[in-house]
Amino acid sequence: MTYKTGRFSKPFSGRIRMNSLLQLSRRAFLGVVLAAAASLPALAAEPIKLSPEQTTAVNAISDYLNSFKTLQGEFTQISPKGNMSQGIFYIAKPGKMRFEYAPPNPFLIVSDGTWLTIKNVKKEKGDQFPLSQTPLRLVLGDKVDIAKDTNIIDFQNQDGMTTVTVEDKKNTLGSGQLTLVYDQARKVLQQWIVTDGKGRKTTVSLENLQAGIEPDPKLFVVKIKRD
Repeated sequence: MTYKTGRFSKPFSGRIRMNSLLQLSRRAFLGVVLAAAASLPALAAEPIKLSPEQTTAVNAISDYLNSFKTLQGEFTQISPKGNMSQGIFYIAKPGKMRFEYAPPNPFLIVSDGTWLTIKNVKKEKGDQFPLSQTPLRLVLGDKVDIAKDTNIIDFQNQDGMTTVTVEDKKNTLGSGQLTLVYDQARKVLQQWIVTDGKGRKTTVSLENLQAGIEPDPKLFVVKIKRD
């Protein structure tokens, strides 16, 4: 499998460690990113009280997310049904993102800072949603403060990995939850998992990360056909 900016023409690393993020189908992606619309109402979990050590660990994740303005790399995504998809991604904060899937997956996901667009490249059609109403805003913000902006409902620290599960105080996750997995030794966000109100999980893992490279602004511009 290969890629380059906007196209696939350079070899992937081929490694699948804890790899995975969004989905193989439009229906699956909407069920995760737009959990509020796709899930049934459910009672929010009770926030937990963190110890000083746990608070420091959570703040380390926020510090990492605030340490870069641009980030690019490769991703592997596992859908709720176990389907795997790979591709490349670009982030330019605040708010801009591009997830480009390798064939045969026809989908392209782009945020221009205001709107999140999910496009079927083959059909040139897609859907658009306010970025502020998706959980992606929690990782694309100019200033991320997990302890302040979310209700932390679970914390695990094991084998050098900090795992934090949150619910958004602004309710963009609806009855869903977002889990962040942080590698303490490498000091990088290794993985995130979105769980919708029906318990369906989509896992996204990141690798070969490069920060500080300015992506082409055109990567965050996408057009779709209107019916």
